[in-house]
Amino acid sequence: MDDERIIDLYWQRKEAAITETKAKYGRRCYAIAYNILHDRSDAEECENDTYLDAWESMPPHKPTALSAFLGAITRRISLDKWRRKTAQKRGGEFAVSLEELEACIPDGKGIDEQLSTESLAETISAFLYTLPETECDVFLRRYWHFDSIRSICARYGFGQSKVKMMLLRTREKLQTHLEKEGFFV
Repeated sequence: MDDERIIDLYWQRKEAAITETKAKYGRRCYAIAYNILHDRSDAEECENDTYLDAWESMPPHKPTALSAFLGAITRRISLDKWRRKTAQKRGGEFAVSLEELEACIPDGKGIDEQLSTESLAETISAFLYTLPETECDVFLRRYWHFDSIRSICARYGFGQSKVKMMLLRTREKLQTHLEKEGFFV
């Protein structure tokens, strides 16, 4: 079923919306949650919470891109669960990918406190559009979907050193871009 029809089912308050969403996007939502949490039952719970959140969000929201809308919900729910579960300890692929990004994302001190999160997100999004497609895809696989280096290598047929170098150079470009946009003092 196409996305527009699924969204219409939500707006009509028909339970088939959830069934169709699960059939079309269940694996994707589960994968995002699992890449963050590394726990099957937690990932399944986040996937199901995504459907509930989508149900509660539509209406009034009418997403233009259902896959991105669901991905963002799953990501938010999974990150919240991860923060609760690991308040005392940090680890796993998700923590490693966050550490990789720390150097090129502002920390919210000084003038950066005046800049909104939305502005930062828009700037990063604009930066991603400047990248070659494969470089952008690898970057998003690592830092949006939280895929491991190994799974990125398997997906694109690259060696680990190539993926690591591509990510390093992209992070450096992002940092330079953010500096030019005034996100660092």
